[in-house]
Amino acid sequence: MKKTIFCTAALFGFLAVVLGAFGAHALKEAIGKEAIGTFETGVKYQMYHALLLLFIGNLAVLPEKSKKILFWLISVGIILFSGSIYALATNNLSSFDFRTIGIVTPIGGTLLIVAWAVLFYNFLRVKTK
Repeated sequence: MKKTIFCTAALFGFLAVVLGAFGAHALKEAIGKEAIGTFETGVKYQMYHALLLLFIGNLAVLPEKSKKILFWLISVGIILFSGSIYALATNNLSSFDFRTIGIVTPIGGTLLIVAWAVLFYNFLRVKTK
């Protein structure tokens, strides 16, 4: 599981940098200032949670079952939250109206919030000497 977490974190981090650069340079004129701000929000949250995955992969105090749960919550959360934000920010560049699937954004955000709550719960359960 550790290798999977690390590889996924690296992939999400890599894509956050690529998408951030793409948004700052290639999309700058195409989608407007407000949409760029929205796009950057998706990039920030993707990077924050890629770093969180790296952190989780290195935590010896977390049981493997918790790591697996956190991995899935964060991975699906990033895909739904950041992915839908990218789609919504670039909506005017596509013939598909991504606003029709905008409900996945709060679902993804909720999964990320739940991941942080699960992490907090696991930290509360750590036995101190």
